[in-house]
Formats: sequence, C-alpha cells, structure tokens
Amino acid sequence: MKIVIAPDSFKGSVSATEAALAIEKGIRNYLPQAETVLVPVADGGEGTMESLVAATQGKKVPVKVMGPLHTPVNAAYGVLGDGRTCVIEMASAAGMYLVPEERRNPLVTTTYGMGQMIRKALDEGYRQFILAIGGSATNDGGIGMLQALGMKLLDDSGKCVGVGGQELLRIARIDDSDWDKRIAESTFLIASDVQNPLVGENGASRVFGPQKGATPEMVDLLDRGLRHWADLVDDKTGIRLHDLPGAGAAGGTGGALLAFFPAVRKRGIDVVMEYAGLREALRSADVVITGEGRIDFQTAYGKTPMGVAQEAKRLGIPVIALAGSIGKGIDTLYQYGITSVHSIVNGPMSIEEAMVRAAELLEQKAEQVIRTIFQ
Repeated sequence: MKIVIAPDSFKGSVSATEAALAIEKGIRNYLPQAETVLVPVADGGEGTMESLVAATQGKKVPVKVMGPLHTPVNAAYGVLGDGRTCVIEMASAAGMYLVPEERRNPLVTTTYGMGQMIRKALDEGYRQFILAIGGSATNDGGIGMLQALGMKLLDDSGKCVGVGGQELLRIARIDDSDWDKRIAESTFLIASDVQNPLVGENGASRVFGPQKGATPEMVDLLDRGLRHWADLVDDKTGIRLHDLPGAGAAGGTGGALLAFFPAVRKRGIDVVMEYAGLREALRSADVVITGEGRIDFQTAYGKTPMGVAQEAKRLGIPVIALAGSIGKGIDTLYQYGITSVHSIVNGPMSIEEAMVRAAELLEQKAEQVIRTIFQ
C-alpha cells in the first residue's frame, strides 16, 4: 500500500511539512505498514521557499530587510541543493502575514524589501533565481522592488518619489541609469498562479486590493495609479502591462518583473512539483492525500490541491483533499481529478481553536478517510 501525502501549508497554523507529518501519523494509526511518501508542496505563495529548500536539501540564508510597513523584518532567501539557484519568497519580505489586519493599507505597503533580498543574493554571487510572488500585502506595481535595485522613479520636479501604492500617480519619469546591471546577467523564473492583468475589472487593484485592506476609494486610486504606471512602462520599454496576463500578480509586481527582468513565468505549483519530485513519487501510488487551509472554487485556479490532482489524474490515482474550511464551488474540482473534499473540523469550534488544533484535526481526519477507503 503506497500513499503519497502532498499538502500545502494551512496558513497561520501549520507548515506544509507539519501538515504532511500529521496526515502520515493519522494513516499509520490504522495502517502502520503502509508505505507513505511525503511531498510537502506550495503554489508560489508562503511556504514555497521552504518546500523547495527541503526538497533539494538546500539551505536558508537569513537577511534583514524593509518590511511592508517600512520597518525592518527578519526574512530569508533559499539556496537550492545545487548551490546555484536562489529562491526569493516575496511573502518573506512583503507578505500579508507581516501586516496586522487593522494596519492593512495597500496605499502604504511596499515591495522594497523584496528588492533588497534580490540585491543581497546578487552580492553573494547568485545569478539563477526562482521568484515566488504569492501572498503579498502590496499593490505598488513593484516600484519598491525596482527602487531597491537602483531604479529612480522621478516626480515632475525631478525628485525621487517615495514607496507604496500611493506614489504611483506621482511618477513622471523612469530613470534606469543606476539600474543594477547584474540583473541582465541573471535568469528569473516567476512562480505564480495568478493570470490577472495589471488594470481594469480583473486587474490587481479590483480583484486583490480589498483583501489587502483597500476601501472602494482606495481601489479606484490604486487602479488609476497602476494604469498611469503602465503607460510610463510602455513608453520606456514598449511592453504593455495593462492587459498582460500575470502582470497583476502580487499587486503588479508580476508586471514589473516581466517588464524589467529577463524573466519567464510558470505556475507556482508546477515549479514546486518539478523540484519536489512529485511526478516520480506518484508512480505506483494507490491514493494521494493533499490539502490546504481553504478549498473552494478558487482552488481550480492553480492552487496546490488542483496541481496535485491534475498530476494524479493522468495516472488514474484517486485524490483526497483535506481542508480547514470548505467554500462554494467545490463541485467544479471533481472534473480535474479531486475525488472528494473533507473538512478537518469535527465539531463546533472557533477559527482560532481550529487553527491551534490543526495538526491534531489533520491526524484524526486522515485516519477516518483511510479507514473508509481501506476497510
């Protein structure tokens, strides 16, 4: 009996590795002799760097950078086991989890720390990068990141603008005379599952701004700011970000990367699955258990359970998905390879209690599911 365990993290609760270990424990409660293969994965957001480093026996390098609220934060970048590839996880420097809910304001939050991380890695000699850009608290079009790497964004008087989404409308000219030349010598793989363009009804501000703390008035201001920024980028580079798929990722950081970096974009889950060896692990598996904190219709847009299920479906392997909470639209997931979806919550409890008990609840639900399948 071979069971592949490939969950994402349950954000704010347990990491992907901790989730996999809890699920394995539940399986062994009933099938102690089962062969279990643990493949913790991520989709380009929080936890991606940890998954890639663990999968390749790499290392983490601590760095202190400017956080999303302009104060120092302790972050880290990863170096894969090949010793050459550097993984920058945007959430480490500009993630939502770094901003208390009452202080979320995408007019203010900045990507400057991400640029600092890239610069520090360049200083250490790395020229091959994976950029995981999910989970950001920002909507600044990536201008903070660019500023940290030497891009001067000037106002009408020729002075450099500040950082944060509120500065976008103040930019009058892009001066790349001090742009870090090492970027042109490097390669960048963008790991992101977001297909949204930069502006408009499906753009970064309108789709993702509210969850980052934007009021309707802020959304309008930010969308106008990103449109103005896109016009400037078009004039400077000839690249039109306005309706470019993926440009709206991470509050427009995806667009900045596509315009100013030698970068290619790939689904985050595909990047992680490749390095983690999921395809090889699936061979001869009898069942796969995946999961993440919430599963709903958005899961179909390239989230971890969907990526895992698509790989398993090609081999005819059933996939069980465990979730902290289940939302609307899960019936759309079955056509992609997910066999069934199960909430780990086993009774009335607060969200806070469920998060604290996540490992215990994952163990219990995994045992129940396995007992049902292998009676």
